[in-house]
Amino acid sequence: MRYLLARANRDVLEQFACSRTLLAFDFDGTLAPIVRDPDQAAMRPSTLRLLRELARAYPCVVISGRSRADVLRRVRGVRFAEVVGNHGGEPWHASARARREVRQWLTGLRDRLGGISGVLIEDKGVSLCLHYRRSRQKRRARARILAATARLRGARVSAGKLVVNVVPAEAPHKGQALVRLRAREGCDTAVYLGDDETDEDVFTLDQPGQLLTVRVGRKLGSAAAYYIRRQTEVDRVLRGLLAFRSRPEGGSIGT
Repeated sequence: MRYLLARANRDVLEQFACSRTLLAFDFDGTLAPIVRDPDQAAMRPSTLRLLRELARAYPCVVISGRSRADVLRRVRGVRFAEVVGNHGGEPWHASARARREVRQWLTGLRDRLGGISGVLIEDKGVSLCLHYRRSRQKRRARARILAATARLRGARVSAGKLVVNVVPAEAPHKGQALVRLRAREGCDTAVYLGDDETDEDVFTLDQPGQLLTVRVGRKLGSAAAYYIRRQTEVDRVLRGLLAFRSRPEGGSIGT
């Protein structure tokens, strides 16, 4: 991984900015800082202002683990071309069948994990998120959660930053969502910023010259080509992308 904001890499952003590029972002830990209470997550005013400008210059999308409705509330005022929720599954994989399957998982997990202090099960309609940030015994909580979720049929389980995500196995992941949106928007290239394990589904796409992958926080073993050191540096990336794009282009969906 190379540091994106190093002087030697200045031309990397410029090359993508000069093409027909889709800009895509995770939300928590990328556009918004990680907070102890997920309900309190919000973008800084500086990030919001930059995104409003950026969405007039590029087609921009958010691909988040949150539900689509949740993200839409938090990015109101930015003209994103699309907002995708549930790790790439929503709006495309939000059927009644998927919701029934998730409700069944929720009932079983509440029975198995209900007595563990500090574990919160978040129901996002077509996926579940099991938080253990508040647990005083995080390793034990994580082990119990992984053991319980391993018993679920038809589920895709991924561990992130003090969370475990559970989605239907057949639902599209973030990488598939990005490819779909890039084609829909008629873009030749894409830039993606993310910070967690589910973002590796984008980072592992083998598309040299077509996809610029940037991880928030350097991590050994990540497939991202570049990194920035901390979430506050996201604003520097946004400012750079604005500086390199001279002619604004409108987004397609107002949120």
